[in-house]
Amino acid sequence: MTTAIIIIAVVAVAAIAAFFLLRGRRAGGRGLRGRFGPEYDRVVARHGGDTSAAERELGDRVKRHGRLDERPLTEEARARYAARWASAQELFVESPERALTEADALLADLSRERGFPDGEDFEDRTDALSVHHAAHVDGYRRVHAARRGGASTEEMREALIEARGLFDGLLAGGPSGREHDRHLVKGRGTS
Repeated sequence: MTTAIIIIAVVAVAAIAAFFLLRGRRAGGRGLRGRFGPEYDRVVARHGGDTSAAERELGDRVKRHGRLDERPLTEEARARYAARWASAQELFVESPERALTEADALLADLSRERGFPDGEDFEDRTDALSVHHAAHVDGYRRVHAARRGGASTEEMREALIEARGLFDGLLAGGPSGREHDRHLVKGRGTS
């Protein structure tokens, strides 16, 4: 009788451990999906639907770029970047291509000043940005791609609008842009 109770207890403990182990593995995917949002779907698609490969890549990004020494901006730098963005938006009416070139350079400069990877490797920079600003990094990719040509004026306009989210997040402060959100909402208007 005692042996049967011990066997039942061991089997029950093993079943519970297996349940939590499997649940933890699945939660990793849900955790990455939640953290990366549309970026998760983009990486899965790039890996031909292989979620394991996509999750390995995204996990590697978190390991490489998760502990970023994000540097604060001075109020002068914040004002300078805001003026550059406003200028790029105004330039769009006259020359959408030049506006996107300016927005692309501005996002590179701003991300570099905030502590994101420097240099010519656009993919490394956007990988790092995706860890901290996943919801908005695609706008930066779209601006970067559209400025090279082949995009309609409407596609360029949409790219610039989408990139504004990343600009606001980088300008605002913390990794997700929460540091100055109230200031931006109150002071930005509808531009």
